Formats: sequence, structure tokens, C-alpha cells
Amino acid sequence: MHRVGSAGNTAGSTRPRKEKRFTYVLNDADDKKHCAGINCLAYLNGSTFSTSDYLFSGSRDGTLKRWELNNGDASFSATFESHVDWVNDAIIVGEKLVSCSSDTTIKVWNCFSDGACTRTLRQHSDYVICLAAAEKNSNIVASGGLGGEVFVWDLDAALAPVAKSVDAKEDEVPNGNSGPALSTLCSVNSSSNIASSNGQSHGYNPIAAKGHKDSVYALAMNDTGTLLLSGGTEKVVRVWDPRTGSKNMKLRGHTDNIRALLVDSTGRYCLSGSSDSMIRLWDLGQQRCVHSYAVHTDSVWALASTPSFGHVYSGGRDQSVYLTDLSTRESVLLCTNEYPILQLSLQDDTIWVATTDSSVYGWPAEGRTPQKVFQKGGSFLAGNLSFSRARASLEGSAPVPVYKEPSFVIPGVPAIIQHEIMNNRRHVLTKDTTGSVKLWEITRGAVIEDFGKVSFEDKKKELFEMVSIPAWFTMDARLGCLSVHLDTPQCFSAEIYAVDLNVAGAQEDLKINLAQETLRGLLVHWSKRKQKSSSHSLPNGDSSIGKDVPSKDSPRSRSEVDDVTENHATHVLPSFEFSTASPPSIITEGSSGGPWRKRITDLDGTEGDLPWWCVDCVTHNRYPKENTKCGFYLHPAEGSPAPNITQGKLSAPRILRIHKVANYVVEKLVLDKPLDGGSDSAFVMGLSSAQSQLSALDSSSRLGLKSWQKTKPCIEILCNNQASSLNIAISLYSYTFLPTLRTNGRIPWSLFL
Repeated sequence: MHRVGSAGNTAGSTRPRKEKRFTYVLNDADDKKHCAGINCLAYLNGSTFSTSDYLFSGSRDGTLKRWELNNGDASFSATFESHVDWVNDAIIVGEKLVSCSSDTTIKVWNCFSDGACTRTLRQHSDYVICLAAAEKNSNIVASGGLGGEVFVWDLDAALAPVAKSVDAKEDEVPNGNSGPALSTLCSVNSSSNIASSNGQSHGYNPIAAKGHKDSVYALAMNDTGTLLLSGGTEKVVRVWDPRTGSKNMKLRGHTDNIRALLVDSTGRYCLSGSSDSMIRLWDLGQQRCVHSYAVHTDSVWALASTPSFGHVYSGGRDQSVYLTDLSTRESVLLCTNEYPILQLSLQDDTIWVATTDSSVYGWPAEGRTPQKVFQKGGSFLAGNLSFSRARASLEGSAPVPVYKEPSFVIPGVPAIIQHEIMNNRRHVLTKDTTGSVKLWEITRGAVIEDFGKVSFEDKKKELFEMVSIPAWFTMDARLGCLSVHLDTPQCFSAEIYAVDLNVAGAQEDLKINLAQETLRGLLVHWSKRKQKSSSHSLPNGDSSIGKDVPSKDSPRSRSEVDDVTENHATHVLPSFEFSTASPPSIITEGSSGGPWRKRITDLDGTEGDLPWWCVDCVTHNRYPKENTKCGFYLHPAEGSPAPNITQGKLSAPRILRIHKVANYVVEKLVLDKPLDGGSDSAFVMGLSSAQSQLSALDSSSRLGLKSWQKTKPCIEILCNNQASSLNIAISLYSYTFLPTLRTNGRIPWSLFL
């Protein structure tokens, strides 16, 4: 938790407060593709709603994508972006797409929209892993997650408009999603008694099926919505009545986590796949397992059945897809993949396969007539025990796949798996799953060089620079791409000279704050649209933007704010211009604590949940002034005849180049030139508490050089008795070694940091 000053607090007091984090996610140049593993697939038959079939994919990059399937081809159609963490599951419910995520939310979308989220449902306390829906009852959806929670939602009731109250307004997020924090939900305890747990009040109560003591990984529901099955780390299949949340039965037999569940349309039979590598067929009427199928050599993570429930396609950690006849127990290896299989979706004669890779694969499946696959040969009889398949594999009798190549591939972008922040704190070296190494410039979100498949460590050493910039951001690649995190006030600690950014016409001593300029580049579209919309706001200039800014902030007139916005917020330096073709996305917390995500080009100026410190920085050019100075002592080295002209500690900007310290030596010591205190002096010195302050050490070149300065000074800096570059910043030495300063090798001086 940071201790930050309250904005507008004239007393200068501080109060403990954890400010909102601002994150931006750098998208690849081809943002029509996923850049991380595919966790889920959902197929929509277009015969009911449109002329085309659609496939929806949910990825670990936090997005869903819609693919139009026509004439044996899959083309990109839309991106659904609002989740801020992995998308774990997605289902089709009528014309709605429902998704769940590790961000603990469930989101509802219109399948045929341009990707706008219509509602966000929040009730889970941990990652939401799985969803299930009733095919013939298009308003019932069940969700389960790592918190051991199972909720049953009535979408018609959950999506119904609610009366606007103070609490309700706080749950609205700036991308138009309204996340009902649901109240007084009916929960079912282990004895099947209805219990009431008070939550946040918004008028809708999802049914909570309580009984799981640990994580829930799989759910299934029959067509009419009268039967719900759940499974997880407890190794049992639980059967519920989703209408009341009461428990019907518990099915035991698996010896490890249950990862996949299917139930037939009648609700009589159920299939389960487990990490014990087994598939089991259960008769729910008899409450027992009627068949076990040992076809995999490792965990079973995905199941898909034919419409008649006579055959099942299965995949998992062993990277293989098998087709099994549930009645004859005959099984065949359909295909093998390079990556573990996470989910399967059957579309007529194609089985779509989601893996830990960012691509989606379509394999021939003969879903209408699966017997044709067995006629190709290579089938075997599935055993009853898991070790039978493992033993067969070890003995070299592993089956040969029927199909060698997929029919379709929807390509993705390789995920970033390794990254290194360079010393200049603007460049980041990355390595992806294919071994390709690239150099990113994060202040404008672009790849500036692609080195191809080279050694990451060798390239990191090659690009090493002897510079020192404070760590003004943190970073991760959890989403398969770079996510840059900014926290105030630390993010404002890094400055750089404008000339080092090749800013045209910039004075040599002009300094640029990296975080400030980066925020301007990210929010320039927001600023411009905010400026336009402000002309239509209330006469007193009221606005919800940055509404978490403390109310005691210093007042500004409407014209002053507009002038600042015009001059600062909409002016972006070239080194901080982000692409509009593949714009980054920003992530931050909503007013009620719920996160939201939006592309910078989609910001319309009405977002009310941007962190106040970002708004203050971009709109009003105000940000916390971090200590960007470095203290040091300058004394003659041992054996030097020069007098000691400084009695205290000197300070200067951390990014000050050593050659300016050398100029000071030439002016003050070597040439014995007195300081006149003007703006072109090398140093301005004053004593306070026995400490000298170099308040203008880097201003010597503002008005040009003096005549004596045009002669190159014979000054040398020694670091560990080795000469060092005069272009190095003085702050670097505080991380490395004690430097010694000398002139012409005759008058050495020591610089103590």
C-alpha cells in the first residue's frame, strides 16, 4: 500500500491509500489472431439465425473471436474484448454468447454484434472455469469455478434492467457493462436446506448449489434444464436439480480430478473424463457406472459426443483425439496434435480442436456417420483399466492416427514466453513459442526489430547498454503478450533528455517524463473525444471523468481546463505515438472494484473510471514529483595538489551526463572561472545545512558555450582505475563502482556517491 498525499489537501498531510493501477496490453500487428492458448470453443449453427455458421474461440489472451465458416473456409469476423484475464469457457445460449474468465466474471454478449459486452455478472470469489446451458431453455446457465462455487443463473432475470440506485450506479463499468453484484442469494448447504447469504443488493438472486468443498472444473446440463452435473478435484460427479439447487446424487469411481462432463439430451446417461486417464459412462437412473473406457495414456480434458450420444470424441494431455463407440467399446486414434488438447467442438463432419497453442485446428470427424472412420482400420478395443493403455503404449503397440493433417487451421500468433526489460527502460526483448526474438519499444507499443530465431541470452548481452533509468513500470506476459503496469507515484520516477529521443528543436537540458508522455500517447483519443463532448456538458463544467479525484482539488475554470487539454493532452511526441491499426488495450479498476478493458481507439471520452492520477497527468499536466536527483561528493583524489572547493554534498539530476561534471571541473577548478549564477552556468551552488545543492548542473548549454568551453577539456573519469565514457549518467555509478575524476592525468578528483 502506498502512502500518497490527498489531492488538494493544503495541509500537506498524507493518508494510506492504494491507488488504482493502470495497465496497457500491447497487441500484435495482426490483432485478428489469438496470441495465446485456446481454452474454449463454441459452435453456432447459422440455419436458425443467419446464413452462415460461426465458431467462437476463447483464449488465454483474454479475448474471444468469432469466425465465419463458409465453403470450407474460416474467416475472421469480430473480436469480443472485455475480460481482463484468461477466457476459460464459452457457450451459446440462443443468440447470446456467454463467457467466463479467471477475472472472476461472467460476461454476456450478442453473438452477432461487433463485440460489445451487454452485461457483466459478478458473484464468484475465484476463477470461473466452466459453464453449462440448457439447449431447450435458453435462459438457464450454470457456472463453476475454483472457489468450489456453482451458481445457476436465469439470464432473462439477470439481464433485466434494474432501478438506478447509488449502489447500482457504482457497479457500472465504462465499457457499458453493468455488473450486478447479486444479493441475498439462495444457497443450498450440504443438508440440502435453503440458506440465505447476504451479498450486495441488486434485486436478483442466482441459485447457489453448495456442496463442493474444492474446485469445480466441469459442468453439464440436460436440454430441458432439469438436471445439472458437476465435477472437480473431489473425484466425484455431483448431480443437482438446478431449479432448486438441491443435491440428487453423488457418483463415485474416478481416482483423480474430473475435467470434462457430458449428459445426453434425455438426462439418463452421463460421460465423464478424468485426470486418471479414464472415460466413464454413467446410468443416472441406476446411479452407477456402466462402462469404463481406457483409451488415453494421460489426463482426459475434453469430450464431445455425436447427436445420438452413441460415439464420443475425447482429447487431453496426451495430445491425441480418439473416437470411441460407446456400445461396442471400439476405439480409434483420430489424430494427434503438437500440444495438449483443452476442448473439442463437433460441427457436422469436422471436429474443432482447441489446444495450448494459439491456433485452432479442424480435423475430419465424420460426425454424421462415425462408422466410416472405423472402416479405415486401426481400431482397438478400449480396456476397463487405465494401465492397460499405458502398458500397450510402452510395449510399442500404440495405434496409428487415421488422419495425418488437419482440414482447417485458423492460425494464431505465437505467444510470448520470455521477456527482458532493457536498461534504458523503453525497450523490451521478447522470445515467443517459436523461438523468435524481437525488440519492442513499449512507449509506443511497436516491434522495432525482429531478430528471428537467435539465442535470447546472446542477444540480451549484445543489446546491453551502460545506462541507468529507474524502474518506472512492471511487466508480465500472462496473456501471451506484453502487459505493462503503471502504479503511482513510482511510475513518474523516470526521466530522459529530449535530445536522446531525437525530439526536433529540443533544448539540450529539456527532460521528458516517460510515464507522463506514455499516458498522453495512450489516452490521446480519450482526450480529444472528451474535449469535444465537454462542449455539450453542463454549464458549470461538471464531469464524471476521474470521479475518484478527491473533492478538495484546486478549482479551475472551464476555459483553463480546456486550454490545458488542448495544449497538453492532445499533443503526443513521435516516440510515444501508438498504432491505430493494432492499438493497445487498457485495463483498470471500475468504481466498484470490477476491472474493465478497452482498446485505446474505442475510448469515447465518457469513461468515468480512469484512475484520477492518470486524468490529472494527461488533462492538467500534474503528477507526483518523484526524487529524480542523485547526491554525491566531489573531492580531490589522494595525492592531488588541487584544493578542496566543496565542503558538502552536491546533487544533480540522475540522468546528468558525466561530461557536465567535467565541464564544472574545467570552469570552477582547472580554469578557476568564478560562477556568475546565470542561466548558462555549469553549477549553481549554495550551502544549506552544510550541504551544497547543484540546482542547475545540467543547464550549462542552454544559451550556448562560453569561449573557453569551446576548447575540449582534458578531463578523464576513472572508474576502478579504468577510463569511462563522458556520456554516462552519474546515477549509473551508484549501481556499479566508485569513480575517480582527474584532469590530464595530473589532477585527479574523486566522486563519491
